[in-house]
Amino acid sequence: MFTVEQIKTAHRKVKSGADFPAYIKEIKALGVTHYEAYVIDGHIDYHGGENHTVKIPAKYDPLVIADTAYGEQFKAELKAHQEGKTDFLTFIKMCAAVGIEKWQISMEKMTCTYYDKAGIEQLVEEIRMSVP
Repeated sequence: MFTVEQIKTAHRKVKSGADFPAYIKEIKALGVTHYEAYVIDGHIDYHGGENHTVKIPAKYDPLVIADTAYGEQFKAELKAHQEGKTDFLTFIKMCAAVGIEKWQISMEKMTCTYYDKAGIEQLVEEIRMSVP
């Protein structure tokens, strides 16, 4: 089973969105089946087989998540972030402001799903493993 240190080691290699496919491949090889990243404070729960879970603690002071999700605004801001127009902390603050509570990465489905506070899917993106 994977450890917190193995996850952190893999994550340290991610310098930009271009590194994300290699990160997904590495943690999938460790046995991660899915994980949830929480906007409120940056904690992440990684899950594997046999109910194995490791928790990465909070990374920043808690943010206030808007009660209402603004899906179209989120999609536009996400696109800008993916194009390198914002840094990660700016992206996180935007998520909170537009009502995104968390995202879940599924290794089986190869998707990233963003949820609001009510647990309603706001966007599902396919994770592409090929690098242009």
